Amino acid sequence: MNVDGKHYRTIWPSDTDSDAIEIIDQRHLPHEFVVEQLRTVDEVAVAIKDMHVRGAGLIGATAGWGMYIATRQCDVEEPEPFLREAGDKLKATRPTAVNLAWAVDRQLDAILEAGTLPEVRDIAFHTATTIADEDAEFCKRLGQHGLEFIREISERKGGETVNILTHCNAGWLAFVDYGSATAPIYAAFDAGIDVHVWVDETRPRNQGARLTAWELGQHGVPHTIIADNVGGHLMQHGQVDLVITGADRVTYTGYAANKIGTYLKALAAADNGVPFCVALPSSTFDWTMRDGVNEIPIEQRGNEEVKYARGKDATGNIADVLLTPPGSPAANFAFDVTPPRLVTALITERGVIRPVNEDTVLAMYPEKRG
Repeated sequence: MNVDGKHYRTIWPSDTDSDAIEIIDQRHLPHEFVVEQLRTVDEVAVAIKDMHVRGAGLIGATAGWGMYIATRQCDVEEPEPFLREAGDKLKATRPTAVNLAWAVDRQLDAILEAGTLPEVRDIAFHTATTIADEDAEFCKRLGQHGLEFIREISERKGGETVNILTHCNAGWLAFVDYGSATAPIYAAFDAGIDVHVWVDETRPRNQGARLTAWELGQHGVPHTIIADNVGGHLMQHGQVDLVITGADRVTYTGYAANKIGTYLKALAAADNGVPFCVALPSSTFDWTMRDGVNEIPIEQRGNEEVKYARGKDATGNIADVLLTPPGSPAANFAFDVTPPRLVTALITERGVIRPVNEDTVLAMYPEKRG
């Protein structure tokens, strides 16, 4: 995607330092655009845990590059213990996003077959590049499949504006490029379809208000930021034609874990007959879990994210501001799980899956049967 007319991915190997990768540090958006270099596994782990990078696809790509950095740090003849320890450290940072462990394991499967340490490093670089390239390509493809979903709505409305509601940030900032939930929106906009996006602010970290709104603005897509609790009202009054969210983990039976509050949007959509779609590349599927409500681990983050908000004051200073009584406790569940009965369709790089159930998912991915 473009930032002020220049193309960026969210993560890339440094042109100036072979021991480093570079990321867009998303903590500073939308007020500052900051590129950060990561040179050690510890720095990569902190970047994932403290959300310098976030979003399922980007977490996976960062873990892939983190394992490459581990091979650069490794200087022993038998690298397996060192690399497995590095992988465990990265896996422990964010428990809900399945892409994280998937990328680490994919790297380990590839590099532990190598011989010499230089071969290990070459394979790790190639694997990290492949993971990132696949993420971008899969998001581009699912955007084209989702475009047809939006085009159908536009044609039914006679070309009138298609109003789409999204939650959290599942845009290009959450992946390597294109995004998941936003990929169909960008494709529709670029195809000349009249679209407008209702952007949930997405408390407590405001990833919709801060990130989704910023990237939609960079692309020129019409949008309006709303408080999280406005969505149901808009649906009741016919002002939402489609809900599209991303996901951090989707079971092969169709349970979708996404940013906290997504389940409530799905309930409101079902009550008002609004299609509710989840967009995801196949790396976000969990092929082992059946019951997402009881099996998917739900990350609980620090209460400071609930109690404080970060913003720019009238003088241009950026600061964290306390919103609550200092002594009041706060709970911060980061994700919830939407059951498949509330999901109209899954939009993947292979096509649109509907209805959503174990049989239809495995029909799209037959190699995963058994």
